[in-house]
Amino acid sequence: MNYEARTRREPEKERAKRRLKNYKLKHSRLLTCYSALLYLLATFSKNKTVSPTDTKNMISLTPTRRLEWMISQPELADASPALQKLIEYYEQFLGNTDASEDKLIEVFLDKNKSKEYFEAASRLGNLVFEVLDTIGKKTLFHRLLVV
Repeated sequence: MNYEARTRREPEKERAKRRLKNYKLKHSRLLTCYSALLYLLATFSKNKTVSPTDTKNMISLTPTRRLEWMISQPELADASPALQKLIEYYEQFLGNTDASEDKLIEVFLDKNKSKEYFEAASRLGNLVFEVLDTIGKKTLFHRLLVV
């Protein structure tokens, strides 16, 4: 609450700049971190173990390639629609942020547009959680990743 009180005194443009940074971080961190966890969970689901080689393979892939790999796995067919939607949401994010910082700050000065963008970020988070549960199937490894 103290942080929120301090930022209220900032000029609106600075707050919009902070919201833009937060928006970008929500998407990129979420996809970077959770695509890795999902990949490892999918590997465990498939092989009942995760080897150092599996981890090296995961590291060699970009976050979207990890999702594409999971989509290609027949045993993950129940998660494929949500994985595909994750890729679509991320592509939408990339489209939303394909502009100069000044133009993006203008977008985040518009409270309605800013709210719309953050709602999309929330949907992405909800979808990641859904995929995590779908692939995890309440296994011990799933629990260890979540808790």
